[in-house]
Amino acid sequence: MNAPLPLGQPITRREDRRFLTGRGRYADNTAPAGSLAVLFVRSPHAHARLRAIDTASALAAPGVVAVYTAADLVADRVGHLPAISEIKDAAGNRHREPRHMPMPPDKVRHVGDIVAMVVAGTLDQARDAAELVEVDYQTLPAVVTVAQALAPGAPLVHDDVPGNLMCRWERGDADRTDAAFAAAAHVTTLAIRSPRQVVHYLETRAAWSSWDAAEDLVTVTFSSQGVQIPHRLMCERVLDLPKDKLRLVTEDVGGGFGPKYPIYPEPTLIAWATRKLGCGMRWVCERGELAQSDSHARDLVATGELALDADGRFLAVRVRAEANFGAYVSMFAPSIPTTGLAKVISGLYRIPAIRVDFDCAFTNTVPVDAIRGAGKPEALLLLERMIDIAAHETGRSPAELRRLNLLGPGDMPYKAASGYTYDAADCARLFDTALEAADAEGFAARRAASEAAGRRRGLGIGCHLHGTGGIADEHAVVDVTGDRVVARVGTQSQGQGHETVFAQVLGAALGVPVERIEIRQGDTRSIPHGGGTGGSSSTIISGTTLRRAADVVIERGRELAAERLETAPADIDYREGTFEVVGTDRRIGLLELAAEKPFSGDALFGDKIDSFPTGVMVCEVEVDPETGAVRVDRLVEAADCGVVVNPRLLAGQIHGGIVHGLGNALMEEAIYDEETGQLLSGTLMDYALPRAEDAPSLAVETIATPSPNNFMGFKGVGELPTNGAPAAIANAVLDALRPLGVRHIDLPLSSHKVWQAIRAAAG
Repeated sequence: MNAPLPLGQPITRREDRRFLTGRGRYADNTAPAGSLAVLFVRSPHAHARLRAIDTASALAAPGVVAVYTAADLVADRVGHLPAISEIKDAAGNRHREPRHMPMPPDKVRHVGDIVAMVVAGTLDQARDAAELVEVDYQTLPAVVTVAQALAPGAPLVHDDVPGNLMCRWERGDADRTDAAFAAAAHVTTLAIRSPRQVVHYLETRAAWSSWDAAEDLVTVTFSSQGVQIPHRLMCERVLDLPKDKLRLVTEDVGGGFGPKYPIYPEPTLIAWATRKLGCGMRWVCERGELAQSDSHARDLVATGELALDADGRFLAVRVRAEANFGAYVSMFAPSIPTTGLAKVISGLYRIPAIRVDFDCAFTNTVPVDAIRGAGKPEALLLLERMIDIAAHETGRSPAELRRLNLLGPGDMPYKAASGYTYDAADCARLFDTALEAADAEGFAARRAASEAAGRRRGLGIGCHLHGTGGIADEHAVVDVTGDRVVARVGTQSQGQGHETVFAQVLGAALGVPVERIEIRQGDTRSIPHGGGTGGSSSTIISGTTLRRAADVVIERGRELAAERLETAPADIDYREGTFEVVGTDRRIGLLELAAEKPFSGDALFGDKIDSFPTGVMVCEVEVDPETGAVRVDRLVEAADCGVVVNPRLLAGQIHGGIVHGLGNALMEEAIYDEETGQLLSGTLMDYALPRAEDAPSLAVETIATPSPNNFMGFKGVGELPTNGAPAAIANAVLDALRPLGVRHIDLPLSSHKVWQAIRAAAG
């Protein structure tokens, strides 16, 4: 340490010392004493008309400052919480996006919809007052599943959306795909249901505000995945404010995973009410409130077909899917199940024809948006399960069928039939690396040992990839002073280690120790441009832009050094943090030069955001046939994430992504009562998350094929293993159960479901 380092060094995370010693600056921890407490009154009904709201008793309660309802929003002309992604049907019509106000004025559409906002001196006073808000609900029939929502005569979630159909979306050449199926020697068909999931981050969402009367400025500090997009939407679309009259700040974030990306009612209402009252306030989401307020994910029903020729080569894939979007269109939601699936449905294989058809529906459930993987884990689960089934149906091993159809280095860049272009990969090398690291050849002996002990053992393979995304509105600024380099970026860390990785990129470019580099993020006043963090693209976006800004710093420093050293800029060379006159011993360090006159460099993002990191996961499980209990015994991930900045952090991201996917595969499921729309798994008493005992020791192997889409060769990593883990684990469990006659089980593969499947197969 304290010396310049090249890229690729596995240094420990710089931010961890702050976190481990209790000095993290999370939103609720930084709220000033004396802030007014905010509590939101939420609907207990999934679907009900709001006939009247009486706030008189609540307003008269001790300590209450204000009670707001949708009527106040309408009076102030508060606007709609918009989506910023879109999909279109075959005729070119944009998806239907009914009005979504922070508090609905007409009817509530899911349990947890906000009907009133209580502001009081203390949280206890706000709680007491909330009990006094009287809401006259006219309950209405609810629709919970897509099948219910699209049924003829179904109750309408939104009166202006006929049939609850948000969009009918398609991708791929239908005629070519149909022709391939007509010529196929074999067709494998599989129907799946990918369950709805909820993210339970360590830090729930929180927000606090302050009011500066002199500047006519509201500042809201909140837990988010980026401040710039919500700031733009609040100012331009919701609150109709000049951008210099609202400042949004995010400091440390205790997990994001997607649901901290969208614009939400709560911080928007706090920004509005702070200006209205002229004083600061504070809100923190309670754990039991989270599942009713934060966006959910997955909730997909799909039927897939895989066509093969007589030699086992893939000819086509056809998918018919139904996506549950919940009650409103969340910020990124339109493209999550749809293009998310289409990006990866070709897998790591040559598939000449692909057709995808989606029915997207509104239901009386919490809105759905991105969670780690964003539509891709369920797509790859469908594809990889079909491949396993097709292998057995055609007399091949799953590994043999995959190897036959894998893309080769010579296929790159590969234009998939779904319309997306894979940038760079060596799938065969990745496949061999994973199987060797997993000791696949020794599996038969391990299976025999398990069977001798009365258990079933299975091996599953999950070939997977991710298509990076996000918003590349990046303008990185690098300031050099006498003692440090300060960089401002528009992405937002939620635990990924940006302070370390970005400092490594800058340190390698400038020849400056990472200890002398400070990374700043999350402030719309000092960093007006940025797209936040999502889509596994922060290193692509901020890393490449910081490198370009570093080049500008060097050129500007060269001119200053030439003045200082009394020579021409052309005679100045820069290396290892020092400007020197070529052929002499006259030199001056970067920081020494800036001590006299600080200077800076800046750059805009100048590359493609797209990349396709790839992986092959191999999993072994043991299943107890008497109880259905599944134990993941061995798990190997071989990943190609392009040029690696920090192998230690890369491994950490892979470990976290695998465990997230393991939870999706084995236990996580948000369950609604399909008659009442009540969420039955709203707390951690009912919603299972993986524990340390559920995960084996994880083995990680990496190879690197640089992406040609950005000049540093970076790809993403954060979502890649989450995309692959459910498929690998499901294939392993079904491999263990196949001799018992079990063909498929929908996720999660809980002990009860596995036990039921074994009993059903036994007759």
